[in-house]
Amino acid sequence: MNVESQSALAIETEELTKLFGKVRAVDGVNLAVPPGMVYGFLGPNGAGKTTTIRTLATLLKPDGGRARVFGRDVMKEAEEVRKLISLTGQFASVDDALTGAENLVMVARLLGHSWSGSRKRAAELLEAFGIEYAADRLVKTYSGGMRRRLDIAASIIVSPKLLFLDEPSAGLDPHARNQVWEAVRALVTVGTTVLLTTQQLDEADSLADRIAVIDHGKIIAEGSPSELKASVGNGAVHVRLFDAEERTRAGELLGKAFDAPVEFDRDPVVLSVRANDPEQVAHALIGLSRAGIRITEYSLGQPSLDEVFLALTGHKVDADHSPAADPTSSEDGKEKEHVG
Repeated sequence: MNVESQSALAIETEELTKLFGKVRAVDGVNLAVPPGMVYGFLGPNGAGKTTTIRTLATLLKPDGGRARVFGRDVMKEAEEVRKLISLTGQFASVDDALTGAENLVMVARLLGHSWSGSRKRAAELLEAFGIEYAADRLVKTYSGGMRRRLDIAASIIVSPKLLFLDEPSAGLDPHARNQVWEAVRALVTVGTTVLLTTQQLDEADSLADRIAVIDHGKIIAEGSPSELKASVGNGAVHVRLFDAEERTRAGELLGKAFDAPVEFDRDPVVLSVRANDPEQVAHALIGLSRAGIRITEYSLGQPSLDEVFLALTGHKVDADHSPAADPTSSEDGKEKEHVG
């Protein structure tokens, strides 16, 4: 029996630790990721996400603990691990001066495919990712969503057993994001395990089967999206205001009414707060009305992942941390690596 068949886990870490001077960028991380799923890895800038990923991808040497990918030790069997993985950075690493097809053929040739095999594989991936119509167009003419799909396609020229996918929809419009999400789901259906790092909690909620939350180098929570939501309370009240200028005042009133932090949505007229008592909700809404704050819509339901993260950490997922907390993070966001 080979090593790979002895382990049912795509990723397994035990007290994984990485130091940069006195900074514990990764501080005793334990992960157990089954194969064939999207596993979300969430945390703010500087939380330790990038350092963990780079260690698992054999790009950094851990200072403590153990890490295995499909049973292979990332230190002792680094070459074997690299054959199983692909790493896609936060921004597209395709060449603007080449066509979509030329980009994929180039990567395939670098990975050892013949010319005919490279062209065949490029055509397969362009069709699979829905951009075959733009195969002969220069990438500089592509939209953001098209470029991101091409970038992911380049990562799976040789289908990896494990794909590290960093912020796949960063900077994309809603339509392009949905296109990329569909591409990620398609990867899992053909057997690839995806470790998804993201700060967009709606992305994790939509894609991930399970999620680990990392903060200051430590895993502080792990579970399915529904389990994480249940861990911080049974419900939340979501309020949509008539006037965005009233949101700050509404937030102050709701925060006092529930004695809980208020989450301000990206939509400037939406805010929410954890709440379990419908009667308390009714009194709080009456308080808003008496204060002259008009509400167009409200609902009582499960908390969002944004609210879960705020409850777990005391700050929002996009809160700035000290850059020293995760020294391998790309300061300008232009990480352009492919491994595998």
